Amino acid sequence: MDSLCCFSSVSQVVGGRSSCNSGKGKSSQSSVKYGYSLVKGKANHPMEDYHVAKFVQFKGRELGLFAIYDGHLGDSVPAYLQKHLFSNILKDEDFWNDPFMSISNAYETTDQAILSHSPDLGRGGSTAVTAILINNQKLWVANVGDSRAVVSRGGVAGQMTTDHEPNTERGSIETRGGFVSNMPGDVARVNGQLAVSRAFGDRNLKTHLRSDPDIQYTDITPDVELLILASDGLWKVLIILFLSIFS
Repeated sequence: MDSLCCFSSVSQVVGGRSSCNSGKGKSSQSSVKYGYSLVKGKANHPMEDYHVAKFVQFKGRELGLFAIYDGHLGDSVPAYLQKHLFSNILKDEDFWNDPFMSISNAYETTDQAILSHSPDLGRGGSTAVTAILINNQKLWVANVGDSRAVVSRGGVAGQMTTDHEPNTERGSIETRGGFVSNMPGDVARVNGQLAVSRAFGDRNLKTHLRSDPDIQYTDITPDVELLILASDGLWKVLIILFLSIFS
């Protein structure tokens, strides 16, 4: 695989507002490179999305860590995820033997920490899509919400994530005592408020939401050309715009 990309409608960097809207880097062990581009959407609220894009050395292995955290109702939850989610995954002593369980457990425990940390932190929420590349050979992708990961293999794009939308998980929401409504507007929302059925945080809706991730694994073979992580600002807005222009 020669490239990884991260895209977000809006993004920040822990420690302060990001002053740059793009960046790049590369593996120290192979030809794998990454780049990211950050563009603020048209919403009139402050920037709420955060990202991670880096290669690190960890216990004698090189890890590529990539993520998009798409916040809503404030930036506290995505900022917390940027600082803690990968750390919680990697500090699990079973990570090398069972990455699936380490990722799953870390998503759940991180959400619990957000909800118990302070009254304000859990008020807002965030989706997440994360990718861990191990020695440029093994790729683990996980997501909660509607940010996506797409991999190109032999020139064919395939989605590695599952969109967690209220209509597709209506049964789970209703079992938990919630409801799905298209009012106000024409987008299905949990209790008429949130347009995703799984998210971190969202204290007031948590009894009706899930935070367990969908997790996928793939080997990185020579025919894997590109991995793209992006928020719904790319998949649901720009792609539709491009199709309408060029159709």
